[in-house]
Amino acid sequence: MRFADAAERIDRASSFAELADGRELTEAYRKWVRLVHPDAVSAAESATATKAFAKLSRLYQARGFASGDIADLSVTAKGLLKVPRSPADNDLMEAEAEALKRLRDKGDPKFRPYAPGLVASYVHESADRVRRRVNVLERLDGFVPLSRVRPPLDWRDAAWMWRRLLVGLGWAHRAGVVHGAVLEEHVLIHPADHGVALVDWCYSGRRVTAIVRARRDAYPPEVLRQKTASPATDIYMATGLMARLIGDGMPPRLRRFADGCRYDAPRMRPQDAWRLLGELDEHLGPRKFRPFTV
Repeated sequence: MRFADAAERIDRASSFAELADGRELTEAYRKWVRLVHPDAVSAAESATATKAFAKLSRLYQARGFASGDIADLSVTAKGLLKVPRSPADNDLMEAEAEALKRLRDKGDPKFRPYAPGLVASYVHESADRVRRRVNVLERLDGFVPLSRVRPPLDWRDAAWMWRRLLVGLGWAHRAGVVHGAVLEEHVLIHPADHGVALVDWCYSGRRVTAIVRARRDAYPPEVLRQKTASPATDIYMATGLMARLIGDGMPPRLRRFADGCRYDAPRMRPQDAWRLLGELDEHLGPRKFRPFTV
């Protein structure tokens, strides 16, 4: 790319993600630095280079970047840009796109806030001929992952999270989608509105092709041994997540309920998240709104 073209693209860009071109963000930044650094251009181009380099630095510092299990994420005007760090994970990105499309097309629309919408999914080929599947997702403003919530949590505060998590899973299962990785970092909550959303649908599907290795102990036996998943898998993992959040303060009646959702054999666990929600409500008793902050 010529210097003039590089300077023009930087001038037009409103976020660093527009300049990344599917590359890992640090790699992309270094590429642009080589093109527009004032020390790398002629005296006649120095003023333009200084302006371009200054804006490049501002965009990079404000890139709104985060790193997930398999992908880097950055905020853009169109949504949340999700780029896999390794092309070997393109299949997982495709699985996420297919899951979100099915939820959009087959799921009851009134439950759509329980997952981000898919804005776009496309294959990007970098200058060095590396092809990556890129997903653009709706932003979920005000939501934070449960990995930001420090246990132990009062079970009365966890009650609304548990209930809404079962609602979201029931919606997905009725649409024929298994999440496959119901973990702290993949469940977002909106503390003020008591909202819940499931993210990172890369692991969805009945055949398991990957797991979050750092969370291996959270998976049920059928995932680790047979590489299979079902609604009972999601229920097992969701229950384990809630049990970890509440800790030793879980009342005995809820503990017995949780134990019944985590048998080793999938056929012995509940299969219907919405029906299970009714049982959970019986154990929770009368509910009262409790403000929650992270």
